[in-house]
Amino acid sequence: MANFLQALRKKVKVGVVGGSDFEKIQEQLGDDVVDRFDYVFPENGLVAYKDGQLLSKQSIQNHLGEELLQDLINYCLSYIAKLKLPRKRGTFIEFRNGMLNVCPVGRNCTQNERIEFYEFDKKEHIREKFVADLQRDFAGKGLTFSIGGQISFDVFPDGWDKRFCLGVVSKDGFKKIYFFGDKTMPGGNDYEIYTDPRTIGHSVTSPEQTRQICEELFFK
Repeated sequence: MANFLQALRKKVKVGVVGGSDFEKIQEQLGDDVVDRFDYVFPENGLVAYKDGQLLSKQSIQNHLGEELLQDLINYCLSYIAKLKLPRKRGTFIEFRNGMLNVCPVGRNCTQNERIEFYEFDKKEHIREKFVADLQRDFAGKGLTFSIGGQISFDVFPDGWDKRFCLGVVSKDGFKKIYFFGDKTMPGGNDYEIYTDPRTIGHSVTSPEQTRQICEELFFK
C-alpha cells in the first residue's frame, strides 16, 4: 500500500488526515511521513504539514478557555472512574493541540487489550453512551464529540472535525478533492468530511478497496 501511494502521487496530490497526533501518525505511517505525502494533517488538520514543512497549528486551550476545559476533563475522569470494563490501563485523556482524546480503556493498553475493548464496546456501546451523556450535559457549549478508531473518541470545538483540513487544501485551487474513509456513518469521525460538498466521498472498509477505487479513478 505504501508503494502504491507513492505511485499514486505521480498522478495526483496525496494527503492523509487523521484525528491522532503527529507522533501517532508517524508510528502508523513512518517517521518520514511528511516527505511521503504532499499533505499531512494530524488532529484533523489543526496541525498541518505541506510539502514536508509545518504550515500551521491551532490551540484548543486558547479557544475554549481553562474553565470549560477543566469542567470537561473532570466530567470525563469521573465518568470513566464509574465504568466497569474487562480491563483498565493508563492515559484515559490525551491532551492534543486541537482536541481531547478520551479513552475509557486507557491508551496504554496492549494490542490484544485494544481488540478486547473494541469487541466489548461493539456489544455494550460504551463510547456511544458516554458521548450521548456528554452531548446532553455540555449542550450549547460549542463542542463536538466524535467516535473514531477502536478505543477512544475525540472532543473538539464545533467545526474542528476533519473538514478543518479542507480550509488548507481548498486554497490550492484543486478542481476535485477525493476523500476515502471508513468511519463515514453519522457520529463517525469521517462523516463530516465525507458528506462535505467540497469533497467526492468514498466509504471504504479496507486498504485494498481504497487501492482498487484509486486504480479505477486515476490509472485508467
